[in-house]
Amino acid sequence: MPAQPSFARPPLFTWDFAADPYPAYAWLREHEPVHRTTLPSGVEAWLVTRYADARQALADARLSKNPVHHSEQAHRTGRVGIPGERQADLMTHLLNIDPPDHTRLRRLVSKAFTPRRVAAFEPRVQQLTDRLIDDFAARGSADLIHEFAFPLPIYAICDLLGVPAEDQDDLRDWAGAMIRHHGGRRGGVGRAVKNIRAYLLELIHRKRADLGDDLISGLIRAGDHGEHLTENEAAAMAFILLFAGFETTINLIGNGCFALFRHPEQRHLLQDSLRRGESALLETGIEELLRYDGPVELATWRFATSPLTIGGVGIPVGDPVLVVLAAADRDPARFAAENTLDLARADNPHLGFGHGIHYCIGAPLARLEGRSALATLLTRLPDLRLAASPEDLRWRGGLIMRGLRELPVEFTPEKVPGTTASDTPSEG
Repeated sequence: MPAQPSFARPPLFTWDFAADPYPAYAWLREHEPVHRTTLPSGVEAWLVTRYADARQALADARLSKNPVHHSEQAHRTGRVGIPGERQADLMTHLLNIDPPDHTRLRRLVSKAFTPRRVAAFEPRVQQLTDRLIDDFAARGSADLIHEFAFPLPIYAICDLLGVPAEDQDDLRDWAGAMIRHHGGRRGGVGRAVKNIRAYLLELIHRKRADLGDDLISGLIRAGDHGEHLTENEAAAMAFILLFAGFETTINLIGNGCFALFRHPEQRHLLQDSLRRGESALLETGIEELLRYDGPVELATWRFATSPLTIGGVGIPVGDPVLVVLAAADRDPARFAAENTLDLARADNPHLGFGHGIHYCIGAPLARLEGRSALATLLTRLPDLRLAASPEDLRWRGGLIMRGLRELPVEFTPEKVPGTTASDTPSEG
């Protein structure tokens, strides 16, 4: 174990830390790059903060994703993993299993979640983006989290899964309950997860009688063709695609907008390129926003199945390991000017979507939604601006994801076709 530095380690997991964890992560990278800590839940875990160590850990087969290798009680009580998933019998998804089961399930999901399908979905994402902006564009103000960043990926993933339009608001409500309760009481999360499972199982039964060209139908076809996908596995896979597919994108859009508000010179460069009809800066910009203040702060849980060494530190069997993506992606040993937002950054192998066999299968969809959201907002509402002090914004409590609770904005109201200036609502 490295010698302890003589000066104090910054506190972790406080509200001040949640608002800006990067100074604390910089201290850990320099002094205790593989750091054992007690999490707010009471679980003891190792935090891995350097880029090279993070890549090693993310790809190390000795670090299992299956909570059975840790404390059964910790998972049963929701202190590790996704709260409520065990009680709802939704364990058999890609974030909880290892090869060979992981290999089998990922292959099946990949068949239903192809790049061609995502590319063909682009017009629908743009339609959803414009529809949501239409709802507040004439008002001159909005909360970009609740009115835009949250519903966009929910409706998008519901469409991809094949959730009928009349059911999508229910999924939106249950998904909202899951993210609102991060870091707080878990009862609401558990109920939401059970509601989602019951709905998905019922939807799978309906789909069997009328298969379509959606992801759930694709999972059913794979199971029916001898690929051994059980009904519970299909429900669990649909659940994790919904869960991972919406919260990541909420935070990509919210954190991305917030970063652009705080770096107006970068935001103006992007707007200028969009006005010229260019896409290169938008493409590299999304990757830089994922690196600079990405939606996933810590990679999901891993558990040592045999003794291993990370960054010169021995990890005992059974110990949880959490790779801090936010820290690794600002490691000066890998990224020049690591604390600078540079939308044109070319050398950018960030870990925002993970690394290795558990690399985020929904990354192409998240990128598509992020590009559509930012480009359309900045084009349709060019003077979009933050309507609160950055210090007053609240970040959601939680361990894995990093995102704002709200993002109030103001802008010049978009003129509704067929109206005159006197018809535009104003505050008096």
